[in-house]
Amino acid sequence: MYDAVVFDNDGVLVGRTPFDTLREAAWNAFESVGVEDPDLAHVDDLAIGVTPATLTDVCERYDVDPAEFWRARDRTASDAQIDDARAGRKTPYEDVDVIDDLDASLGIVSSNQQATVEFLLDHFELSERFEAVYGREPSIVSLSRKKPSPYYLERVLEDLDAETALFVGDNESDLEAADNAGIDSAFIRRPHRREFELSRTPTYDIDDLHDLVSICGRR
Repeated sequence: MYDAVVFDNDGVLVGRTPFDTLREAAWNAFESVGVEDPDLAHVDDLAIGVTPATLTDVCERYDVDPAEFWRARDRTASDAQIDDARAGRKTPYEDVDVIDDLDASLGIVSSNQQATVEFLLDHFELSERFEAVYGREPSIVSLSRKKPSPYYLERVLEDLDAETALFVGDNESDLEAADNAGIDSAFIRRPHRREFELSRTPTYDIDDLHDLVSICGRR
């Protein structure tokens, strides 16, 4: 049914990173650019879900160059997640091996850093399973390209030469990105999404990755 199946990474293939880890990474980024005691609200603003406007506004308050800060923020966030993986605090979901059974080319689109995604795939020996992998580059422009923008998703589909595709995610931004790219979507009900009420309807609402075998077929 599908030429390609594309996955979000965090919360779909591997566990999510705790907010406290990302908050500490954002704090470390402030310190690395010379801001020793930032307002915690501003730290939280730049921990997750960052937009270019928010980044610019917060950096102006501390007279910090946004591009310099964002490079530091992406570096500290990536380092923190790599540490979590090495310490066994960030691991793949138990059903991840089922993707080998899917009769489709496989790709990844993540709003996480490209360096982080590549490390996790290598660390968990998953790299060879995916033909195209896109995370964010460490630049401000990448914030406008992350989901729900279809930018990275469209690049993966082009690399996979896919005419029909399914995008599997655990956030509404994943569903919106799929809609924006003109492809089908599957919302996966990981434990952190068991009771989550969606404001848009995915093509499929699945419990875990095993459900994809009946949707996509078996090799």
